[in-house]
Order: sequence, then C-alpha cells, then structure tokens
Amino acid sequence: MNYSFIIRKANVEDAFAIQGIMHESFKKYMQDTGLSGTMEALEESIDTIRYDIETKEVFIALIDNIPVGTIRIQVFPDNTAYISRFGVSLQYHNIGIGKSLMNLAEKLLKARGVTRVSLHTASKYRDLVRFYYGRGFYIDSTTRDRGYVRALMVKEYV
Repeated sequence: MNYSFIIRKANVEDAFAIQGIMHESFKKYMQDTGLSGTMEALEESIDTIRYDIETKEVFIALIDNIPVGTIRIQVFPDNTAYISRFGVSLQYHNIGIGKSLMNLAEKLLKARGVTRVSLHTASKYRDLVRFYYGRGFYIDSTTRDRGYVRALMVKEYV
C-alpha cells in the first residue's frame, strides 16, 4: 500500500462507487438518528448519479485508489450553493476525509464567488451538526418535510 490520498472530480465511471458510499453512509445516518424507512440518497439510481456528475460539481475521495468519500455541490446563478450527498465510508471515518472534502468544497465555493452555501442534516445527528458548526455553519431553520426534523445549515462568505 502506498497510502495515497486524493480527491478528484468524479466521472461517470465513478457512479457505482459513489452509490456504494451513499448506501453505506446514509444507512449509518439513519441508524444514528433513529430513522426508519428509507431516504432519497438510498433510492438514487445510477443514472441520477451520472446526471449529477455531469451537471454539478461532484468529487470523490480515494485512498490507494479505493473510493472512500464523496460530496456534491450545486452552484446557482445568484452566487449561492447547495451541498448534498456528502458521505464517507464507515471504515474511513474520523481520519480527516470529511474535513478534506469540505475544505475542497469551500475552496471551490470561494473561487466561484459564492456568498452563501447551505445543506440539510438531521437536527438530531449531534456529531454532524457539531461538525458543521465547527466549519462555520449555523442552523437557519428546521423542517419536517421528510418525516423528521431536518436542519437547514447555512454558511455565509463575506
């Protein structure tokens, strides 16, 4: 093993790997927040992932060429952005992959002149809420539109 770590833009060939990361990380998300049923991230088709790769900024993190994390960023014409489908494979938690993905996202957002970025997370997921607070996000509002309390987390760039 070389223990190489890279983050690169995803390509359509990465769709299956991204789907695997999403399934693993969002099942844990549901378990950790006590949610039952399913989530959009778990129902997402390969075609949807490929479409996002072609229309959004989608990144994949690899350790020794093994896909271990991913994040999607949509930048809007009004200089705002939305982060979605952010996840890290379970065996690679707590070694800085999520922080690295978020650092890259922030670098991209600043370079594009984004003034405000938002994302949703379960308000009961303390570790994630704490992670986002540590990155400068705050809870702007909450909603129950998906059957649980989701926090809209926002970060503003001035």
